[in-house]
Amino acid sequence: MNKPLTHGTLLGSFLKDRRAKLDPAAFGLPAERRRTPGLRREEVAQRANISATWYTWLEQGRGGAPSADVLDRISRALLLTDVEREHLFLLGLGHPPEVRYRKDEGVTPRLQRVLDKLEPSPALIRTAIWDVVAWNRAATAMLTDYGALPPDQRNVLRFIFLDPNVRAAQYGWESVARFVVGAFRVDAARAGATAEVETLVAELSRLSPEFRAMWSHNGVSSYGEAVKHIRHPVFGPLAFEYSAFAVDGRPDLSLVIYNPATPRDAAKIAAAMDVASAR
Repeated sequence: MNKPLTHGTLLGSFLKDRRAKLDPAAFGLPAERRRTPGLRREEVAQRANISATWYTWLEQGRGGAPSADVLDRISRALLLTDVEREHLFLLGLGHPPEVRYRKDEGVTPRLQRVLDKLEPSPALIRTAIWDVVAWNRAATAMLTDYGALPPDQRNVLRFIFLDPNVRAAQYGWESVARFVVGAFRVDAARAGATAEVETLVAELSRLSPEFRAMWSHNGVSSYGEAVKHIRHPVFGPLAFEYSAFAVDGRPDLSLVIYNPATPRDAAKIAAAMDVASAR
């Protein structure tokens, strides 16, 4: 009779499968004949700095609930990918691990093609600390010429608080700024980007008294779906329905799309893109 599928048995099966896929020679272990492929349980336990008995119990589905620290050490011992590590935590603890923020690694060509296909809707990809790392031509024409800026200056909070042109484009700047600060606080905390946030907040607090005051209020907000109004310096008032989406496999990135709210707004975007292309 088959064993019932429980979190313990699923966890054990997952661990055994990943252990069998590892090459002992890659770890400098003896290459003598082995009864089963992969590493031995004792070898994984040693790499994870846990007892062989405890690890064996986990594979047998009778070890009880492991701690997050133990699962993290096992994930490193088994060389798990981020997706596999998340799956390990879901099986072992019933929830994903804390997000490990990683600095900008750029975006894949596939993601850039997605942005390009969204035109004429301006679209961009930003990190958890709101650095813009990719964008399409429509975003350049309607929002900011990100490509003309150094990478460390392509930050949404910097634009809102330090760029007079971006500030002038906002209807109700103070309300927009408070919303951005609150949504930024939530995203950065969710991503575990404490060190990066401290550096950015310290700089903005020094350069902008308004940011310093808003940050001290500890407000939070959700960046979901809404309508954004801007004043374009050439084409006048525009309205966008914006939405933010998580990027699969990259919890540190978000895709933000600004769909023109009316056909008239879409026509203005197309005209702005034509002007930009003619330069």
